Amino acid sequence: MDDLRRYAADLHAVELDVTSQESADAAIAHILAAHGRLDAVVHNAGHMTTGPTEDFTPDQLADLYDINVLGTQRVNRAALPHLRAQGAGLLVWLSSSSTRGGCPPFVGPCFTAKATMDALAASYATEVLRFGIDSAIVVPGAFTSGTNHFLHASAPADTDRAAAYDERYGALLAGPDKRLAALIPLDADAAQVADAVVRLLAMPAGTRPLRTHIDPSRAGNEVVSAVADRVRADFFRRVGLDDLLTAGSSL
Repeated sequence: MDDLRRYAADLHAVELDVTSQESADAAIAHILAAHGRLDAVVHNAGHMTTGPTEDFTPDQLADLYDINVLGTQRVNRAALPHLRAQGAGLLVWLSSSSTRGGCPPFVGPCFTAKATMDALAASYATEVLRFGIDSAIVVPGAFTSGTNHFLHASAPADTDRAAAYDERYGALLAGPDKRLAALIPLDADAAQVADAVVRLLAMPAGTRPLRTHIDPSRAGNEVVSAVADRVRADFFRRVGLDDLLTAGSSL
């Protein structure tokens, strides 16, 4: 909260558990009761995992998807009826450079969950646009300092299988943050992601780009996404859905 005060905002915390539809509904209702409207939703909830993908149980993956993917659906279902009624609003999605381009091994569950959320964000962008609702996908790279992203990462529950991976991969299992740290400039600041969100919030409706990349590690997501989004835009034009393209989709 203190870090956010540098934006000179009048901040009021509201309890919201993204794994509960009841909690999401209550949080949105509280905001509407206090302020009479809702301008933007920022999907920032997420959790990190590190370790061999095989060693994570299906229940662990289900819990991860519950936070990283289903949580966005619960919040959207609570918020979108009000944004649609207003005929205005903004959905901001915090994605990850891991969804496309380079990414290290042994972070598979988290990165696949982020890729799913990214695909969901792209679908929502087209489906809510005719209601006057903008969508913006912010794509951060790995910030190995200034956050607790890797520190609080979940480990596999099935430790019986770990020996086979230890034998073949050894020190590589120590954590991807150490390898990623070597790629990241010393002046990289995770606050750049917050700054990008603030800029998107301040932009006039209808002018916001579909994607904003903040990646000091230069993993290549912006290159692959530019091609993928251009192909998607071309397809939309071919089927006569030009009006569903958000700003920057034709790049």
